[in-house]
Amino acid sequence: MAQRILVVNPGSTSTKIAVFEDGKELFNEGVCHTAEELARFPTIASQFEFREKCIRDALSVGSIDLESIACVVGRGGLLKPIPGGVYSVNQAMKEELRNARFGEHASNLGALIADALAMEARVPAFIADPVVVDELDDVARLYGHKLFRKQSIFHALNQKAVARRWASENARRYEDIRLVVAHMGGGVSVGLHKLGRVVDVNNALNGEGPFSPERSGTLPAGALAKLCFSGSYTEKQILKMINGQGGMVSLAGTNDMRVLEARHLAGDDGASLVYNAFIYNVGKAIGALAAAADGKLDGIVLTGGIAYGKPVQEGLRRMVGWMAPLTVYPGEGELEALAAAGERGLAGDAREYR
Repeated sequence: MAQRILVVNPGSTSTKIAVFEDGKELFNEGVCHTAEELARFPTIASQFEFREKCIRDALSVGSIDLESIACVVGRGGLLKPIPGGVYSVNQAMKEELRNARFGEHASNLGALIADALAMEARVPAFIADPVVVDELDDVARLYGHKLFRKQSIFHALNQKAVARRWASENARRYEDIRLVVAHMGGGVSVGLHKLGRVVDVNNALNGEGPFSPERSGTLPAGALAKLCFSGSYTEKQILKMINGQGGMVSLAGTNDMRVLEARHLAGDDGASLVYNAFIYNVGKAIGALAAAADGKLDGIVLTGGIAYGKPVQEGLRRMVGWMAPLTVYPGEGELEALAAAGERGLAGDAREYR
């Protein structure tokens, strides 16, 4: 019997919703929120009623009846570190997200809105693979000082989804394969998927790995420490350099890879240097994780919006294609990933959040 799944993906300035049935998209709507609209709310959690109404209005216009929905899946927010998978929304999860116990982000609203809609429809509510998924091997957690430990923050939803897709298309089980997945979008995360776990991955949010359109990635620690104490910058300004005004914004004056690519192809030497440095850094990160897998890789996957770029694909294929077969699944695919998670949840593959 066909089952309709409603997915809810709140972002910083929009809320994306879609309805899927047996893997096919029936409805898709992106509701944009202006800065003026959101400025009325002192916290992310206080946007709940406003965003929920926007979703209900969009569903009404699209003639989507909640009574036809089998489950609702929301984007996972900033929770405590948890293993990957599908989770049933429960009271403990909602309390943490309402209180922003582990940080404020628009995705915190995903579970809250999904739960409210699901309660009305009398169906289950789920989240899946939030950015805080932590399955790291112990050796991957250590830095060179006891005060620091690696924090696992990465594009878990997209990475897990494309890894499962690769496994399915190659008649394998996700739990039996070794892949390196490079997500290249607003942030860049490169993860080693080993026998069903992401055992190593860079912190893609605030200061590790390849640079991205707006994030600096790894910076020289000594020089950064001196900059922090130079008296020329506030803590807020330094953090903005790391995430928001770093990466391509700092190096090339744009956060749009398509613009940088056009300048590169037009013969702009400065743009070409930054463009090629991006490819170089992502390739190095893939190679490092190939070493972490003892060179035993089943495949390498490129994903995210930047993976649409043919020169990026070709450059990385030259760098790492000799290590393992390289597959490209461009785009974010978040709505599809949430819908697939809903199918697994309905099949009984949902965990309890504790």
